Amino acid sequence: MSLSPRRRQEVIDALRRGTVPQRSLDAFAVGLDRFAPALQEELASVEAGAAAFKAVRGEYGSGKTFFSRWLQERARQKGFATAEVQVSETETPLHRLETVYRRLIERLATEDTPAGAFRSIVDGWFFALEQDVLGEGQIAEQDGAALLARTDALMEKRLAAITRSAPALSTALRAYRRASSEGQTAMAEGVLAWLAGQPNVGADAKRYGGLTGEIDHFGALSFLQGLLVMLRDSGRPGLLLVLDEVETLQRVRSDVRDKSLNSLRQMIDEVDGGRFPGLYLLTTGTPAFFDGTQGVQRAPALASRLQTDFKTEPRFDNPRAVQVRLPGFDLSLLAEVGRRVRDIFADGSPNVVRVRERASDAYIEELAQAVTGELGGRVGVAPRVFLKKLVADVLDRIDQFADFDPRQHYALTITDGELTPAERNARAAKDPDDIELGP
Repeated sequence: MSLSPRRRQEVIDALRRGTVPQRSLDAFAVGLDRFAPALQEELASVEAGAAAFKAVRGEYGSGKTFFSRWLQERARQKGFATAEVQVSETETPLHRLETVYRRLIERLATEDTPAGAFRSIVDGWFFALEQDVLGEGQIAEQDGAALLARTDALMEKRLAAITRSAPALSTALRAYRRASSEGQTAMAEGVLAWLAGQPNVGADAKRYGGLTGEIDHFGALSFLQGLLVMLRDSGRPGLLLVLDEVETLQRVRSDVRDKSLNSLRQMIDEVDGGRFPGLYLLTTGTPAFFDGTQGVQRAPALASRLQTDFKTEPRFDNPRAVQVRLPGFDLSLLAEVGRRVRDIFADGSPNVVRVRERASDAYIEELAQAVTGELGGRVGVAPRVFLKKLVADVLDRIDQFADFDPRQHYALTITDGELTPAERNARAAKDPDDIELGP
């Protein structure tokens, strides 16, 4: 996969920071090809008007975030909008769907608008409605008042099924459209913020739009329906929504946990029931969340919906199942990722020959083994640290210093301060029985 200089720099900068890049993941994705055909089928089904749900399970370091961003990028290339929401006890509690909706809107992305795409989607929808009105041939483009009135009427028709339960949606959209046409920028921005679920919207904007209160738990689902209608009418296939790190629910109070699990069950049922045509809902979590007593198994109805057979060999896992597992890394895959990252780095360097020679395939394998050894032999938790060390400690130095040779001048050092809790726990493993040798 050939990358532009900008995309290449985005990838390298993210890995240097120890984070997963937002884009261009196909360039160094390994081990995901087996999932691609099933996921493509599911995206095609959603594009045709269906809805889909998928749960991804994997231990820390198995690549759940990478997987979700890899799928998001593929979906955006097909025209989907995407949003990644990190479930959090304090900022995004799953039992309060209004906060999930707010984060969804904040992180809404399309292929041409990688962040903050909500305004462009709303404006694009109104433009599409205008084109439909003009296509009727009864109103001239110069007749602004008539065009506005007919566009509002068409909007009401498209949202009729939704506004019966959430009339404030069309009220706010009409107000945003009116404020935009009148050049009242502050009012338009305030109403749009209210539509996005933002709290503390100014009283002036609310008064202008005839709005009261804020979007609540139940209204959030109706507003999500409205977003899907806007996407469809604008020619987009739908929305891929990722709920990442749902395993954090295991650490909240039992009553909050039960409410959150019920919210997840509710969303899955709504997807299955046809309420959200055009939605692909993806959740990620650890095996302990899906199988343990503090997670999904506390909610029998939810557990039955997610039940998947993982007793057979991983190579026979069904990628079409409602729940799929990521096998994690072994040393050969870790080294393969390292080689691909080395090649991406080298292609953007004026010292391409030096980078490839001194960060040779053999050296990358040795570095992968060394990092894994520092982390208790657990390959599964090594990718983030390995790639960060490879880029920041090795490739950057080879590129900048002509006489730097990592075999002579670099000794791997890893401090507890640069590790996550899971990585520190892996490093603390002393007993041979605690060490994961890989699949």
